[in-house]
Amino acid sequence: MSEKLKQFKDVSDVVISTRIRFARNLRDYPFPCRMNTEQKCRVATTVKEAALEGHSAISDRFRYIQMSELTQEEAVSLVERHLVSPEFISDREGRGLLLLDDESVSIMINEEDHIRIQVIRPQMDFEGAYDLADKIDTLFDEQLNFAFNDKLGYLTQCPTNIGTGMRASLMLHLPALKESGAMGKIGASLAKLGLAIRGMYGEGSDPKGSVYQLSNQVTLGISEKEAINNLRDIAIQLIAQERAAREALAADEEVLDNIYRSYGILRYAKLLSNDECMKLLSYLRFGIEVGIFDNIDFDTVNNLMVEVQPATLMKNIGKKLTPRERDRIRAEVVRTALMRKKIPASRRLEN
Repeated sequence: MSEKLKQFKDVSDVVISTRIRFARNLRDYPFPCRMNTEQKCRVATTVKEAALEGHSAISDRFRYIQMSELTQEEAVSLVERHLVSPEFISDREGRGLLLLDDESVSIMINEEDHIRIQVIRPQMDFEGAYDLADKIDTLFDEQLNFAFNDKLGYLTQCPTNIGTGMRASLMLHLPALKESGAMGKIGASLAKLGLAIRGMYGEGSDPKGSVYQLSNQVTLGISEKEAINNLRDIAIQLIAQERAAREALAADEEVLDNIYRSYGILRYAKLLSNDECMKLLSYLRFGIEVGIFDNIDFDTVNNLMVEVQPATLMKNIGKKLTPRERDRIRAEVVRTALMRKKIPASRRLEN
């Protein structure tokens, strides 16, 4: 490992998770946009059997979910937990999902492509995510006939995915860069480098809680390793910029006041809307990043950012809730998580 990479070995203050996604299609079927329901069902059955009956140590850890059988809340919760794309639940007929027991792997069947293999790992772990995704891809490749061209590589419905069919991405918390107004300029610069930075749910979504998704956009004429290395290099630059901007903001009395106020509201509020909660959790995470809340870990905040989402709240409760009920339960979930996290007296007296 280079000296530069050693300096960024622990990036949990900025990087929430790593995702590797492979897009694959079966040679003997048209792309999903051209398939009828019967063809979609045949593809779903074929892919399901290849995963569950394959010679892999993790085959028996997959659960198959028929998307048409889910409630709306259950389907939306999958999006909120970053297990499927928003497009995948827009029309659930003929679509299936293979989900690993720990939810680190999700395989969408009949989304934009026949197969979307997705692996998510905590923090910046390209090697771990890619290795597992590659093993699952090999498992399918041994049993299925993928659409592949010697010159173009893997064939996909969208031309932007042709080639490796791989998209690598990082989920980043960038409150300082957002606060400084630098994200617009950064987004334009990244586009010139073949990368995109979007909201926490990908294309067209907002960066709630200052959470962004950074991903590669080039899949043709570049190897998977090159794409990952390029993304890692850019991510390291973004991490350095966020840390530098954070240091400047941490000395701002108004920013410090917002951090402490956010903790107080989260700790004692009886009602929290989703937008307010995400904003406050972002400030709380900022407080951890600058050392104010050294007893609260990043995982607690990262998990809360998912658990407080509307559909996930209802899924966990097991019933539909009115907006007012969601606000009450959301506040209760946050309070319960923070009750066990007390700020040391010495830290409370600082500033």
